[in-house]
Amino acid sequence: MAGAGLYSSLRPSPPSSHNSFASRLLLLLTVLPLTLAAFAFVLQWRGGGVDDPITRWSPEESRKFPGMDSSPLATVGHSSSSDCVQLGHSTSPSFPYYRDWKFNFESDLKPKICITTSTSAGLEQILPWMFYHKVIGVTTFLLFVEGKAASPSVSKVLESIPGVKVIYRTKELEEQQAKSRIWNETWLSSFFYKPCNYELFVKQSLNMEMAIVMARDAGVDWIIHLDTDELMHPAGAREYSLRQLLLDVPGNVDMVVFPNYESSVERDDVKEPFTEVSMFKKNYDHLPKDTYFGMYKESTRGNPNYFLTYGNGKSAARIQDHLRPNGAHRWHNYMKTPNEIKFEEAAILHYTYAKFSDLTSRRDRCGCKPTKDDVKRCFMLEFDRAAFIIASTATEEEMLAWYREHVVWTDKALNNKLLRKGILTRIYAPMAIIQGLRESGVFSSVIASAPTTLSKDKFLASIESSNSSRTSASASLSSRKLGKGKESHETARRLLEITDNTPLHEVAVPPLSPPVMDDDIILEA
Repeated sequence: MAGAGLYSSLRPSPPSSHNSFASRLLLLLTVLPLTLAAFAFVLQWRGGGVDDPITRWSPEESRKFPGMDSSPLATVGHSSSSDCVQLGHSTSPSFPYYRDWKFNFESDLKPKICITTSTSAGLEQILPWMFYHKVIGVTTFLLFVEGKAASPSVSKVLESIPGVKVIYRTKELEEQQAKSRIWNETWLSSFFYKPCNYELFVKQSLNMEMAIVMARDAGVDWIIHLDTDELMHPAGAREYSLRQLLLDVPGNVDMVVFPNYESSVERDDVKEPFTEVSMFKKNYDHLPKDTYFGMYKESTRGNPNYFLTYGNGKSAARIQDHLRPNGAHRWHNYMKTPNEIKFEEAAILHYTYAKFSDLTSRRDRCGCKPTKDDVKRCFMLEFDRAAFIIASTATEEEMLAWYREHVVWTDKALNNKLLRKGILTRIYAPMAIIQGLRESGVFSSVIASAPTTLSKDKFLASIESSNSSRTSASASLSSRKLGKGKESHETARRLLEITDNTPLHEVAVPPLSPPVMDDDIILEA
C-alpha cells in the first residue's frame, strides 16, 4: 500500500491547469483585434482621431493660397465689381497640400522668368492667366495696359500683386517710344502706318523693347512675350514647371521657340476658355509630316489654313546685351545671330476665337471697312479677315451659324479620328490648375486685398490710358515720326544705310500660317 501511495504521489498531475491558461490566451488574442477594430470604426464614424489634411485647417485658413500669410493677398473677402463675377471661389476647402508654397520667387529660385504683354482685357481674363504662370514658375510680369485693363478698378488690383509692373499708355510713354531707334531701322518698317493688326504689331514691338530694359533692371534671366489668351505648356520637363524647362536649356542657347497649339472648342457657349477647353490642335512641328499632310483637308474643315490664326509659335529669349524684339513672335540681337532651338514637347496653348463674343470684340477694335480689299489692309491672316467681314455684315443668327461651322468642333466621329491620329490632343493641366486657384479663393482674395484707390499719378495715368483710342495712339506715334524735321531725317537715312547693309537686321517675323498642302498633292489619311 505504501509503495502504491508513493507511486501515485510521483505521477504527473493532470494537464487541466495548462489547458485553462492556453484557452485564456487564445481568447485574448481573438478578442483584442476585434476590440481594436471596433474602436477604430467608432472613431472614424464620429470623425475623431483622423488626421485628414483637407480638414486640418479652419475654413478661414483653407481659403489662403500658398504664401499668402506674408503677402498682400492675405485679406479674404468678396468684390462686388461686375468685372469679377466669374472669379468667385467655392466655400469648400481646396489645395491644402500647397499651403506652404511661396509666390515670392525673388530670392533663390533660378532662372527668373519675365512675361510681358500688351493688353486691354479685364480681371476675369488677366488674373487666371497671371496666377497660372506664377504656379509654373514665372516671377515677373510687365503689363502694358490700355482700355479696360487700364481702368482704375482693374489697374488697382494689378498694381497690388507682387512681381507685377503696370505700364500705362500715356502721352509720356508715346513720346518716349516715338524716339525709339526702331523707327529708323528697316526690320519693322513694312508694318508702319497701317491700321488694326499692323498697328498692334508695331505697338507690341515697341513695348517689348522697353520690357527688355525693365527685365534686365529686375535681374531677370529669360523674357517671353505672350498675349493674355495664351498659356505656356511646359511639357517635356521633369516637372510641370516652366522654370525647370528653361533651367535645363544649355548655356550657349540664346532663344527657345515654343510651337503653338490651337484651341478646338466643342461648344458655342464657352464662357471661360481656360477652364472649359481641353482639346487642342497640335502644331506642324510636333507632328509627323505624313500625318500632317495626310489629314490636312479633314483638319482644316474648309477654313483657309490648318490653324485659324498664326502657326509659328512664340519664343523666350535670354536677357543679354544688344537683345531686341523681332516682332511679337521672336527676339533677335543687334550684334549676332541668336543660337536658337525649338522645343519638341513644350508648347504655347492659344485660345483663339474660343468664345463666340470674340467675333464681335475683334470687330469692335478695328475701324476698317468690311470689304475684301480693305480687310487686307487691316489683317495679316485670312481667317481674321473672313471673321471680320462676317461680324460686320451678318445678323446674330448668321454669325452664330458661321461660328459653329468654322470654329466649333461638333463632329464627334471626326474629333475621335483626329485624336487617334494625333492631330488633336487633350490637355488638362492648365484647366485643373486654374480651377483649383479659383476654388481656393485666390482671385477673390487678390481683388479684396487691393487698395481702394490708386495714387494720384497712377490714377491720372490710368484714366488717360483707358480713354485713349486706337486712332489717337496711332496718330500720336505717326505724327512724331513724320514731324521730326530735316536733321532727324538725315540721321534716319544714315541709320537705314547701315541697317540695309547689316545681315543681322532680318525682317520682323509676323504671325504666319502653318504649311499649306498643294491641291494637286493627294495623300491618304
